[in-house]
Amino acid sequence: MPDHPAVLHTRFLHIKEPLPLCSGQSLPGATLAYETYGSLNADHSNAILLFHAMTGSQHAAGFTPSVPGLQVLWTDECQTGWWDSFIGPGKALDTEKYFIICANYLGGCYGSTGPASTDPSTGKPFGSRFPRIGIPDIVESQLRLLDHFGISRIHAAIGSSIGGLLTLALAVRHPERLASAILIGTGAHVSPLQRILNFEQVTAIECDPAFSNGDYYPGPGPVHGLTLARMIAHKTFISLDSLGERARNEVAPPSERLGSYILNSCYESYMLHQGKKFVPRFDANSYLLILEAWQRFNLPAAASVPTLAEALQRCAGIPFLLFSISSDVCFYPDEQDTLADLLHTAGAQIQKKTILSDKGHDSFLVEPELYRHQISAALDAVRTP
Repeated sequence: MPDHPAVLHTRFLHIKEPLPLCSGQSLPGATLAYETYGSLNADHSNAILLFHAMTGSQHAAGFTPSVPGLQVLWTDECQTGWWDSFIGPGKALDTEKYFIICANYLGGCYGSTGPASTDPSTGKPFGSRFPRIGIPDIVESQLRLLDHFGISRIHAAIGSSIGGLLTLALAVRHPERLASAILIGTGAHVSPLQRILNFEQVTAIECDPAFSNGDYYPGPGPVHGLTLARMIAHKTFISLDSLGERARNEVAPPSERLGSYILNSCYESYMLHQGKKFVPRFDANSYLLILEAWQRFNLPAAASVPTLAEALQRCAGIPFLLFSISSDVCFYPDEQDTLADLLHTAGAQIQKKTILSDKGHDSFLVEPELYRHQISAALDAVRTP
């Protein structure tokens, strides 16, 4: 077990009342799985809401050995928090100053209500009957968590990758509820390349006969489709240089096959390994649900205004720290340039930092030393009433 000072446990917020959704559908209630780090101060002004990336979880820091009631495996790579090197005393998110909240997305598979959860009307998993979820729905559900703690305004919202899209949606929907925002490797739009790559992943899962239109519980489901989807996505998380370095550490056994095809490269072995090790820890229905929420991301619609410029005008006066990663091929650096220009024109206070890294999109997970000073300084500069 990693040398952490304490074992942490996921907690659960049970929302009893119906949750209306952007699709026009609703959930009869919901559960949100969450963890917190640090202590909430007397006037509730030191809270930070942290949005995880697409396949992340509520477990952002410390060591959590298990989460009760999951339909997927809480594997070894889940047990240490995905931002453990960023959260703690003296770290970028200093737990001696701030109260950090991280929740698993509505529709997820790490304890929040999702397709694998029991439908109270049937006593069986929702499966294909689970309603469509939009990014605004995820944001609104997490505001229920803030209300649970009596937090009317957070010190900051922080999000990387599609967590940044959630941060932007919060900012344009409820600018009064956040004092600042930090965005890492994200953008204002869904790019054409993202749409294509996401659609390829959808196709991989939907075309697996074991998907059964989403009603595959309690079976393993679309193992091959989800493996392929993860392989499609994984190549956008790391730079080609980083991929080459990692792949050289993989050895493809002479007899390793994919059907009739014999693997003949460390690159092939590495990518197949990444796909296969992902499958036990994530639910294919949740994967599709979050992919579709990403595909449908629309800031003007989230703000209920006709144009992007009008949506971002709601952020006027809010300080934003925006990180761009030089080798990012998931959210390319020009996407952050565009977002910074749009926010500046809208009247937001913008600091933009470029991280020079050869690690690609995953830099925000593995290189805390490149972000720590800027994040700490930005948080310390915010003055909340």
